[in-house]
Amino acid sequence: MSYKAAAIIIAAVLFWGLALGLRIEAEGFWDFPPNLPPEEYGNLIINRTSEKNGVKAVTFSHWSHRRKHTCRVCHSELEFNMKLNTTEITEESNKAGRFCGACHNGKLAFGHGKADCEKCHNGNRSYGKGKFSELSHFPKTVAGNKIDWVKALEKGLFKPSVYLKDRPSDFPFEKKLLLQAEWLNIPPAVFPHKEHIQWLDCNNCHPDIFNIKQKTTKHFSMPFILGGQFCGVCHLSVAFPLNDCKRCHPDMTQ
Repeated sequence: MSYKAAAIIIAAVLFWGLALGLRIEAEGFWDFPPNLPPEEYGNLIINRTSEKNGVKAVTFSHWSHRRKHTCRVCHSELEFNMKLNTTEITEESNKAGRFCGACHNGKLAFGHGKADCEKCHNGNRSYGKGKFSELSHFPKTVAGNKIDWVKALEKGLFKPSVYLKDRPSDFPFEKKLLLQAEWLNIPPAVFPHKEHIQWLDCNNCHPDIFNIKQKTTKHFSMPFILGGQFCGVCHLSVAFPLNDCKRCHPDMTQ
């Protein structure tokens, strides 16, 4: 082997070794949220005013509601904010048919009688976990509640409603975006609109979370995402978590 060929091989080995080292360092650098038990992932504690008024906080299970309704039903039609504890939910508004009361009226779902209080006001993230076994036949994934909801929907294993009263306009949009990573040796992220609009309205993301024009959203990077912005609005505690890297970066090896 010539000196030149040997030098090229050594340089290549050093380059990829450095790149791999940066990759490992990058993965170790990110402060991902702690992993919850699958039956607790997506369960949120709503406590804007509950404990201030002498009652236990509300436990809201996304996986149990997701079986019945798409995200847009609550976050568009019923006007729940995407950010936790920022929607002015009150018992009075619920009883008037707003927010939770749109369904929890004693007809569509259990109502607001004293016998039902603990079903919501329990302050226990694991409340209702016994029903999680009903999802055991759903396609599996490696993180979050370990269910691939997109595949389950495609297979027709459940059929969530897309509206209560206000039927949304059909707007098929299947464009995939290729988002280049800023870190060395990290492959691009792929954003599929098709899978997202099966659950969401366009206005759930645009323009408040993302600008409509591609590549104009400022500070769109992992530190901000892990801080609860952009993709992190959903993919920290509700949709599949960010440490399921290959779901966004399909060419990444793990």
